[in-house]
Amino acid sequence: MKRAYGERAQALKNRLTVLDAVEKLADVPKGPPDWLEQLTGNRDEQFSVVLNKNWRLIFEIDQNPIPRLPDGGIDLNSVTAICVIEVVDYHKR
Repeated sequence: MKRAYGERAQALKNRLTVLDAVEKLADVPKGPPDWLEQLTGNRDEQFSVVLNKNWRLIFEIDQNPIPRLPDGGIDLNSVTAICVIEVVDYHKR
């Protein structure tokens, strides 16, 4: 992992450990150091957690259908499976 992700390797390992340990997405901390965030625009069904600086671990919900709230938002209390998509500095795109 260190060879592939360099200085981000330990943070990536830590975030994956957190994601593996929680029972539902709502249990992932919304503040430091993880900073769970739902993305917007063409990534509005994806989420990220901070690795360092601008680098993020990006994932999406791996449930079909995606659990929804009455207002159409994603029900984080019902999300129990995710799929990691990428590790990226998406601010550079």
